[in-house]
Amino acid sequence: MTTPAAPASLEVSGLAFAYPDGHQALFGVDFSIARGERVALLGPNGAGKTTLVLHLNGILTGGAGTVKVAGLPVGRKHMAEIRRRVGIVFQDPDDQLFMPTVREDVAFGPAAAGLKGAGLEARVDRALEQVGMAGFKDRPPHHLSFGQRRRVAVATVLAMEPEILVLDEPSSNLDPASRRELADILRSLDVTVLMVTHDLPYALELCPRALILSEGVIAADGRTGDLLADEDLMRAHRLELPFGFDPRSVKTSTKISTPE
Repeated sequence: MTTPAAPASLEVSGLAFAYPDGHQALFGVDFSIARGERVALLGPNGAGKTTLVLHLNGILTGGAGTVKVAGLPVGRKHMAEIRRRVGIVFQDPDDQLFMPTVREDVAFGPAAAGLKGAGLEARVDRALEQVGMAGFKDRPPHHLSFGQRRRVAVATVLAMEPEILVLDEPSSNLDPASRRELADILRSLDVTVLMVTHDLPYALELCPRALILSEGVIAADGRTGDLLADEDLMRAHRLELPFGFDPRSVKTSTKISTPE
């Protein structure tokens, strides 16, 4: 007997959405991400990236089409489980850190979900270990550097043991050392990653596959290096590489998982 293939981490089909003022942000978005893939979501400002991300854990609902997380449709029936499985790390870590100590911030989500005692402490310790912040458990978050706060913000999400980690501009405002440290952390995690970014070299470094969202639709889906090397495609969707950066000169992982 063959074991049935696990459902994709994320399946988006025909997703369309208009805001109450009539602005149509998404016009029918389709893509699938297999378990364990690291995928970059690229696109110019106003392309609909934030609107798409907010649909992944039900912050926005009411449009057309479907979103499934590990086979579960995003909707009221499964909302608590969906929000546990999809962890979103926002661009500003101070949007996620509000408790007196790092430990309390990381414990907040699991504790709210009912985890207590030794199990809660083990969850906190594991999440902080994953991001290299185990020694900062009792520190006030506002005493940490920006890069350290971003890592703690990632830990607050990892403490929920998500299936999908969604990162909004993870490299923004980081110095080169912090940028590299975060990249090493993200590579080490055993989760599916969807990274929303304007930092195209970072996308190439971390994500073998990329999606280009433009004017509310997926305009391209393929190997990140191939998309970034396509000058006509990049120009058409207002994406620009840093001066002198040649994506063809960068050696990266080329493996792209294909959902069954």
